Amino acid sequence: MTLTPTPPQLGHRLEWGLIPAVPVPFRGHELARDALRAYASWMAEHQVAGVAVSAHTGRGPHLSPEQRHLVLSTWRAALPMSTIVAGASSLEMAQEAKAGGADALLAFPRADDPVGFHDALSRELPVIAFYLYAGAGGVAYDNQTLHALLSLPNVIGIKVATLDSVLTFQRIAGLMRDHPEKLLITGEDRFLGYSFTMGARAALIGLGAALTNIQLGLIESFRTGDFAKFVKLAGLCDRFAGATFVPPMEGYVRRMLWALAAEGVIPDDACDDPWGPSLPAEERDSVRRAVRDARGTRVTLP
Repeated sequence: MTLTPTPPQLGHRLEWGLIPAVPVPFRGHELARDALRAYASWMAEHQVAGVAVSAHTGRGPHLSPEQRHLVLSTWRAALPMSTIVAGASSLEMAQEAKAGGADALLAFPRADDPVGFHDALSRELPVIAFYLYAGAGGVAYDNQTLHALLSLPNVIGIKVATLDSVLTFQRIAGLMRDHPEKLLITGEDRFLGYSFTMGARAALIGLGAALTNIQLGLIESFRTGDFAKFVKLAGLCDRFAGATFVPPMEGYVRRMLWALAAEGVIPDDACDDPWGPSLPAEERDSVRRAVRDARGTRVTLP
């Protein structure tokens, strides 16, 4: 029988790791099962610490329970030894994730009794708290709330995704010094490299869903002190994010699917996001160029 890892064990497994927040490929409003399987098989070839399913990138609260089960089971089968983090906006989603074989939960932000909500989720599985910018449905947790969340014994750490607020990231990074046993997990797609210089020790990001080896290389080069390589890869990541994480920001999910298609991972026709905005064709051309330019850069990757 496989034992569920404890929060400290999970934290150790995730430290210095990349956990891509994976999108779900659709054709129109139908989940593209063939593309999902191809994507999971492709990701399994990478040295990721795990993946995050049903997170904001994976449109978890919008999916039906049956769709969430299919997504989770597909990734669990493809990555049997890796950590699966499942987004949870309710106790029901947490229980679904536990039953489906997830290892940890990413708690969607909640304004009403966030400490009680995280405590309830943590009775199901270890939890990663989530500081998300307001434009994506986040809650601006104050320091008192953050300390309370991080003091919960089954909270592994916190993912911080401010989009563009370096000051907020710096504030939370400073606060984390009072919780050295917890992980500061960057969700900062637009300043990924800098977030590691400020104390991040893992990344759970939608940007990691494609060009995954480049981001693995960035984390490893920082961990080992190869800062010349780190700076080069940070620039590559910033340029890729500059083509994918742009207004309208909710379009980033479709753009990441476009990037996967540009890499040949999923079919060109399996890039729909039923809950995102429509985007002009020239944006897809921009994403294709960004992928091509990144792949054309000469740098040794994992």
